[in-house]
Amino acid sequence: MATHKSAAKRARQTIKRAARNRNVTSHIRTATRAVREAVTAKQKDQATTALAQATRLLFKAASKGVLHKRSAARHVSRLTTAVNAVSA
Repeated sequence: MATHKSAAKRARQTIKRAARNRNVTSHIRTATRAVREAVTAKQKDQATTALAQATRLLFKAASKGVLHKRSAARHVSRLTTAVNAVSA
């Protein structure tokens, strides 16, 4: 347990941030899964809309510090390549 007032506050903040990051990461995984499932089912329209939502979530998470910006860009790139392969 924290003995200083500032350490106790830091512990509280860490718990809040971890919960927030877990929630954001879960949403990202769900959106990514939706894109992958649409690509597997060869549904271009659904894949495109799911990609737009996943892209938004990934870049938003990167701006909030949940993900690194290059990590988010890499995920978006790979998802976009998969969606473009369906249309080809």
